[in-house]
Amino acid sequence: MAFNTLWTQKLKSFFSLIGVLIGVTFLIAVVSIVQGMNVYMEEEFANRLVGLNTFQLRRMSDFNMGNVTEDMWKEWMRRPRINNEDANVVEARLGTPALFSRSCDEQGKVTVGNRSAKGINLNVVDAPYFQIKNYEFASGRPFTAQEARAGAAVAVIGAEVAEKLFPGVNPLGRTATVASLPYRVIGIIQKQGTMFGFSMDKFVIMPYESPARRQACRLAFMDELHVKSPTVAQMTAAVDRTEELMRIRRRLRPNQEDNFAIQTAAGALSGWKQISTVLFAALPGLVAISLVVGGIVIMNIMLMAVSERTREIGIRKALGAKRRDILAQFIIESATISTVGALFGIALGIGLAYLVKALTPLPASVAPWSIGVGVFLGVAVGMIAGVYPASRASRLDPITALRSE
Repeated sequence: MAFNTLWTQKLKSFFSLIGVLIGVTFLIAVVSIVQGMNVYMEEEFANRLVGLNTFQLRRMSDFNMGNVTEDMWKEWMRRPRINNEDANVVEARLGTPALFSRSCDEQGKVTVGNRSAKGINLNVVDAPYFQIKNYEFASGRPFTAQEARAGAAVAVIGAEVAEKLFPGVNPLGRTATVASLPYRVIGIIQKQGTMFGFSMDKFVIMPYESPARRQACRLAFMDELHVKSPTVAQMTAAVDRTEELMRIRRRLRPNQEDNFAIQTAAGALSGWKQISTVLFAALPGLVAISLVVGGIVIMNIMLMAVSERTREIGIRKALGAKRRDILAQFIIESATISTVGALFGIALGIGLAYLVKALTPLPASVAPWSIGVGVFLGVAVGMIAGVYPASRASRLDPITALRSE
């Protein structure tokens, strides 16, 4: 009967459920996008940029999603840079098994014959870097520890660099000019894809001691020292030990803050977690506004329905319907309107989330619990909004209701 009422009064029903539809759509879409971002940040962003069980010793963190003031930035820029002696001390005195790689990078141009590519990330590293990053090779090999120590002019390139500079030919064994110097290509990394719309395959990796270091690094300084431990527990111990060693080297007193940064995957995620926490905290209030408006609209429509169907209510009561029967009838109609709105909202929210995923770099992952919450809200809002109209209908006097025109 409730569905029949919805179908016979399509326009009125549509305006009744639109408030709930908007509220549930917003809930599903926002939760899906935030949930997708959480998965993306944890599985892709942090682990790909920092690495599993890995930390980086840096001058300052390169993940700063909070409110960075001008004074904070100036203080960071006054910090001493990480140098080779720092790296040697950490490697020699860390006390736990680990892989180490110094790293510097700079944007530059790579040329092959009459072809060139600009904005390529030129990265000079030590040999363990490929293990630290868990890179898989499409073809070729990484450079060896001996080649790294000797500063051999060899290079490993990303998939996009290979496609752009070596179209239709095998790059292995061919020469590319980097920083005005010839490098022999010995390996190609498997395609990494994009992150937030930026390509992860525009890079050339060369030995830290190779001539390109003059462009990527300045003097004896480096951008970061990568340290990878076998387990999370060992990484935690390594982080604590590295901080201790660096504070001793920098002669920092107990009351002084670190003038260096130790960056982990968890640290890289901290800024995003603050943002997602705020979004989830604000979400109930924003959804509640739409649902309250939707509930008020449904209540008004149901009150109008009671007025229009007074004679029908009188007939039902005259034929033996009890008060609870009339109450149940109108509450079920109200809940049905709201639930249909919630179901349309769920479908629209999922569609909107995947449209955002298709048209932007933002990912989306539908959380099953959000669908359950959407259905629950639809039923709850409808039942609550229908209580007063149903109560009024159930209290009508059958004789008076039958005489109504």
